[in-house]
This record gives sequence, C-alpha cells and structure tokens, in this order.
Amino acid sequence: MALPRIRVAAYVVRHRTAPELLVFDHVGMPEAGTQVPAGGVRPGEGLEEAVLREVVEETGLRGVTVLRLIGEEDKPHPDTGQPRRTSFFHLQAPPEGPDAWEHRVHGDGSDTGLTFACRFLPVPLALPLADGQDVWLGRVDPRWATGTDAGW
Repeated sequence: MALPRIRVAAYVVRHRTAPELLVFDHVGMPEAGTQVPAGGVRPGEGLEEAVLREVVEETGLRGVTVLRLIGEEDKPHPDTGQPRRTSFFHLQAPPEGPDAWEHRVHGDGSDTGLTFACRFLPVPLALPLADGQDVWLGRVDPRWATGTDAGW
C-alpha cells in the first residue's frame, strides 16, 4: 500500500463586521471549483510552515498567523485515487486589505503560473467548497458547519 501524500489546508479567517473565509477560484477553470489554500508538505518542512507557505504562494496574502490544527483527513485524491492525508488549520488574517484580488501563483508546485481569483466570503458559506474542503469548518465555529462537515 502506498504511503499517503502529506498535505495541508488553510481556513484563513478575518474578522470585520462578521467573520469571513479566504477562498479562491482558478481563473479560466470554473470546473476546479471554489477552494481554500492547500497543497503538499515539502520534505523536512513542518505542517505550520507548509500551511503558511501555501497561503502566500496561492493567494499572496501575508501577515496571517496559525491559530491551531483543526483536524486531519485521510481521503484519496478525487482524480488519481492516490492516498493523501490533509491537516486542516485555522489561521487568522488581519482585518485590513482588499476584499478581492487576483494572484498569479508562484512556487514550484503544479499550480505555478496559474492565476487565482481570491476573495473573502462570509461564513457560514452559501455553497460548498470543491473536494469537500469545507468538511472541518464546524470545528472552527459550530455555526459554520456545512452538510459535508466531519462532525455531521
């Protein structure tokens, strides 16, 4: 049996008049769906270090802080079926900054060169995230639970 690919996913929340979650869509690829920053952990890299790197690489957003690990999920990749383990983290973003922006992905991953349309959405979300990425939102705040939440 193959070892799972180790990944991280980021629930980046900012608080203004109400809490908002950072999400993005692939520009020109609507079939990818709305997602949160996520990706693989590099050899020798800690999980918290990886989640902060993924946020910067995929959204350009800096100044976020890791608050806590929310949960871990063992789930095969939806396209390849390869095993993967994703650690979901709750992060906090500063309240200032734009509500929406486009970011060209930098780094050495498969997303490099793609453009992501980033934005903050109020929680609870009106629509589910791609690949069930909203599964752990209820662990950040029970009022944010979705029908795919791990606690349901």
